[in-house]
Order: sequence, then C-alpha cells, then structure tokens
Amino acid sequence: MIHSSLISQSIDNALPEDVLQVREILSKAYELQGLTLSDVAALMNVKRPELLNELFHAASDIKEKIYGDRLVLFAPLYVSNMCVNECVYCAFRKENKLLRRCTLTKDQLIQDVKALIDQGHKRLLLVAGEGVTLSTLLEAIETTYATKNDHGEIRRINVNVAPLTLDEFKQLKAAKIGTYQLFQETYHRETYKQVHTHGPKSDYDGRMTAIDRAMQAGIDDVGIGALLGLYDWRFELLALLQHAKYLEKTFGVGPHTISVPRLEPALGMTYVSKHRVSDQDFLKLVAILRLAVPYTGIILSTRESPRIRRQALALGVSQISAGSRTNPGGYTDDDGQANQFELGDHRSLDEVIYDVISMGYLPSFCTSCYRLGRTGEHFMELAKPGAIKEKCSPNALLTFQEYLNDYASAKTRQLGELLIQQKLQQMSSSKRQMIQSLLDRVKQCERDIYI
Repeated sequence: MIHSSLISQSIDNALPEDVLQVREILSKAYELQGLTLSDVAALMNVKRPELLNELFHAASDIKEKIYGDRLVLFAPLYVSNMCVNECVYCAFRKENKLLRRCTLTKDQLIQDVKALIDQGHKRLLLVAGEGVTLSTLLEAIETTYATKNDHGEIRRINVNVAPLTLDEFKQLKAAKIGTYQLFQETYHRETYKQVHTHGPKSDYDGRMTAIDRAMQAGIDDVGIGALLGLYDWRFELLALLQHAKYLEKTFGVGPHTISVPRLEPALGMTYVSKHRVSDQDFLKLVAILRLAVPYTGIILSTRESPRIRRQALALGVSQISAGSRTNPGGYTDDDGQANQFELGDHRSLDEVIYDVISMGYLPSFCTSCYRLGRTGEHFMELAKPGAIKEKCSPNALLTFQEYLNDYASAKTRQLGELLIQQKLQQMSSSKRQMIQSLLDRVKQCERDIYI
C-alpha cells in the first residue's frame, strides 16, 4: 500500500527546479486527472516566486472548477479524552497526568450539542480518544441527532475515532454517519514506531488497514490525513497520494477528504519535532495536493492561524472547522485543562463567516449529498468532471440563508445578503428564479430545503 522506497526514490530523483518541467506539470494538472509521484516530487522543489505563484494560481483555478467558491463549515465535538495509547505528541496520551479526564454524560453531551446548534452549526465531527466503547460512541451519535434547539439541529455527523473491526464499522454505518475519518499520523514506519510507544495505536499495519475495513463495511466516504511535523512533509505528501491511489484502485473511489493538520503544542507533550513545516512549505503542500487529487475535499482545522487559513483558502481548501474546541464539554465549560492541542484560530463561527464572505467565499452547511445518496462513487462521478458544484452551490445558498436568518450578527447578515444577491446575478435567469423561490421559502421559516 505504502511503498517507502518508491517515495524516497521520487524525492531523490526529482530534478532541481526546472521551469519547463514545472509548467508542463501544471498544464497536465488542468486536465483534472491528478498527478503522478514524480510530478508531485518535482513540484515540491519549486521555490522561485514566479513559479510558486503559477502553482498557487493553478490550485485556485482547479478548486474553482471542481467545487466553485463554496466553503463547507463544521465543528469538532469531543465526547471523551480517555485514551489507552501513549502518543508522545498528544495531550490525550495515557500517562499524561496533567490532563483533566472526561467522558461526557448524556446531559453534558446535549448541552454541548445545543451550544453548537446555537452557533449555527449543522455538521459535526465526532471525536473521541481510544478509550471509549463503541456503544458509548453509538449512543452519542444517536443523542446528537435527536437534539434540537429552536430552529436548529445537527443534520450530519462525521466521525474520527479509533480503528474498528469490520462488524463494528457496519454498526457505525448503520448509525447514519457521514464520513469516517482516520489519520495515519505519519506514514513513515520508523517514525511511527518512535512516536506511538504503547497501546493499540502502536500497531502501524492495524491502523493502516482500518480504512479498508471501513469501506468493506459500506462506508464509502472516508477521510485520510497526516500530522505534518512528525516526519519530512515531502514523504508524507507522497504517501498520502499513494494511499489515495490505492483506495481508488482497490475500492473504485478515493478518499472523500484529506486533512492537513500541522503539529501544535499540547499539554504534557513530550515530543520535540525535527521536522517542523514552514508556512511557505505548508501552503505549497496544500496547493500541490489540490493538483494531485483534484476531486478530494481538503480540510483545514483551527490549528492554523487566521492569516494562514485565509491564504490556504485560495489554494484549494474546501472545508474548515470554525468556533472549535478540542476538549469534551468545551462549548459549555472550557477550562483549558482537557484540550487535545492548542488552537491557532480562536474566532467564533460568526467571525469566521464574516471573514470568508468578505473574501467572496460562499459558506455552506449543506448535508444533502449524504441524504440523497451522493456518496462514494456517485459523488466522484459528479466531482471529477466538476459537476458537483451545480448541486453544491444552490444548497450552499439555502443553508447560508438559514444561517443568516437564525444565527448571524447584524453585520454578517447584511454582508451575507449582498453575497447571496451577487451569486444569484451570476446564474441564468431560469436557475436564478428557481433558487430565489427556494430562498424565499427559507425566509418564510421553512427549513432544510435542498436539491
């Protein structure tokens, strides 16, 4: 699945920055068929400002072709920080005595979910340490879906939890989750062994094959990622590409999302990284990833600062978390002693939305693809030729109108209404009329309209 020697050869054999070669690769990327390992290795060597600008411009163009200008928003919901692993970079590690441990009770979970609903969220990523039973996770999912508050509700839960058995994944699928997300953390086997010293997570191969079991169980939307900074980012990028190509070859569909978290300080952290990823290399990585797997959603977390997040949005990022907390109960009682890692962006959801619409992006809380069966191969059939935005953009407008009506501050509402009108004016007259009629229904307090 991951061929380390081939990755190392690709890095070693990549020519120094070659203007003609780079431009040929960028031209190839516009065909929306992805890139090879050697293509990506060549792009990783780009340093000249003029070539970097061309690379960044290509990534922006390709993101627009596939996804349009929409930006999906979500928040993580931590239900427990109990963990049986010893991962030296993580505050949740078993031997960390500084961390306040907590597993949410049902009432505490409901309060956190209501707090997220009151922000305006519709999509959550459920997260838990590897010390929680499947029954607890399934109950948390059921409770979250059942929780309502005024106009709001959570319509789709994605899940980031420890590897499960095939039967357990089938139970997770039956709970009506969206995407199952699991990061290998580092694809470099020796580094993996060094940073995962005890617990089930120390099994590299057991974690590596978990995505396979999830897809065999019928979960056809999966998310992969690497924790950048544990090892050389160039190796991790090529390994992510290998993993994506393996999934597509084996299951007929690649990853629905790829996440690119950078290593951040954490309470009780014992790991000192020798592979910190600079801001420029990080932005280059995001851009290359957009060219290499154009159909895949790229997720950026609140680990990054507002400045880096703004820059990365233009390079292909299609999903971001906002208003996030990284501890159980963090949306109602955040004392800073139970967090998984330090945040780089502390802004509220409304502040983030105001910022992104100021840059011309269309915020989206849409969950229609999951509920209409546009997942896995069906989603990719629309995503690869760039047709998915014809579904996503109208649904983004409808969910954004809901947010403006129910949760937005006055200044965000004013700017958001202007953005919606601008987007309508860009449509054909027949489509504009149809979408306007749906928006009018939302304004009359009808909710959860989608196409």
